Amino acid sequence: MLLGCGPAEPLRVGFIGGLSDRNSDVGQAGNNGVVLAVEQINRAGGIRGRQVELISRDDAQNPATAEKSARELAAAKVDAVIGPFTSGVAAAVVPVLAQSQTLAISPTLTSMAFYGKDDNLVRINRSTRDNAGDYARVLYDRGQHRIAVAYDVRNRNFTESWLEEFRRAFTAIGGTVSAEVPYESSPDVDFGAVVEAMLKSRPDGLFYISGAIDVARLAQHSRRLAPSLPIGASEWAASEQLIELGGKVVEGLNIVLNYDRNDDSARFREFREAYFRRFQKNPGYSSVSAYDAALVLFAALEKRAEGETVKAAVLKYGPYQGLQQQISFDATGDTQRKVFFTEIRDGRFVALK
Repeated sequence: MLLGCGPAEPLRVGFIGGLSDRNSDVGQAGNNGVVLAVEQINRAGGIRGRQVELISRDDAQNPATAEKSARELAAAKVDAVIGPFTSGVAAAVVPVLAQSQTLAISPTLTSMAFYGKDDNLVRINRSTRDNAGDYARVLYDRGQHRIAVAYDVRNRNFTESWLEEFRRAFTAIGGTVSAEVPYESSPDVDFGAVVEAMLKSRPDGLFYISGAIDVARLAQHSRRLAPSLPIGASEWAASEQLIELGGKVVEGLNIVLNYDRNDDSARFREFREAYFRRFQKNPGYSSVSAYDAALVLFAALEKRAEGETVKAAVLKYGPYQGLQQQISFDATGDTQRKVFFTEIRDGRFVALK
């Protein structure tokens, strides 16, 4: 009888993301977003009177480490996992979690390799086809008709998917991808040589499908070797670290955000202020997306019927109100998301008009 009067066992939620190694800014910011969401719901009484216990694991942006971390989360019998954040890691994590029928809710995955599949993954983000197609039109309209691209094969699942979709969309409207220069991200990459290879094709624009650290380095060499050429980067680099590391060399860079950074609604302002109080920094795109993923999961767990799988609940009980947008999933767990094209000006992401 005394045991029956004790506190209810917590709901366990897993997190997996890159918390160390290169480009860890995305995973760390995502973890912060989930931590904030968990703390807030626990202060509000939890889910059906049960507190939420967050179990975070680092994937180190390495498939072998990611697989090990996924097995640990499955062994902990988490109800679902928020993450992973990169496509290369997802290829290792999703099949492991599928063995225990554990749902993964990815805040940031966009690769077409995960699109339209009835599996144990749902995505808060739109696809590379959507993003790359929009980029093609925006860059072409801004006068860039011959674009040289550098891309990081360390996250090949994403970068090659993004490049393929961009190439298709850009050539369809009359543009030319003048060079495609692969490299594998590491501290020893000769980014000057990468940019030199891009410039051999005589482009009128340079574009990087890379994380924030590499984009800052690529921009540095681009400004040195071709200061007048416009530069751009895929959404992967759109973290707060891009401006912190890039400084003046990323001024004028075009990049898309999957949220409205300048939103002054009460809902988003409260989130931004709470995030800053908790972590002493501003939220970025992965913070917003991960917080949205947590909101979706908590709402579905609140409504889930006895015997209903977490995935079935997530797909059934939407649409969900995210920080800025409604989130609706199709039958395979894919969604659409509004994005905002920006240019870095005076150390800020400024919306393009």
